[in-house]
Amino acid sequence: MSAAEDLVTEFCGLWADPDPAVLASYFTEDAVYHNIPMDPVKGRDEIREFISGFVAAFDGIDFRIHKQVASGGTVMNERTDVLRGMGKETPLPVMGVFEVVDGKIAVWRDYFDMGAITAAFGG
Repeated sequence: MSAAEDLVTEFCGLWADPDPAVLASYFTEDAVYHNIPMDPVKGRDEIREFISGFVAAFDGIDFRIHKQVASGGTVMNERTDVLRGMGKETPLPVMGVFEVVDGKIAVWRDYFDMGAITAAFGG
């Protein structure tokens, strides 16, 4: 595995017991996190705030990576994110793209169906 792939795999594993400050530390200062159905979040501080709000509703998220490929600093993974919280587990199919620069995530884009989230948790 490449260093970028190792970093992404480690980062994905941390969501099982999420600490927003630790997760945000994986990003560059000017990173962009874009859940494609929503507006992008820009900058490490804003990413930390977004993660804090998102994980407040969940006990954790298990990123089950099915396939992962890397080329240089780009890592792509097909996965199922299992959101644990509100007394249930909700599987969400996701395609993620990470761009790693100097050992940090500079860009993270996740593609998923927002309808699955709103159906499970209201919206």
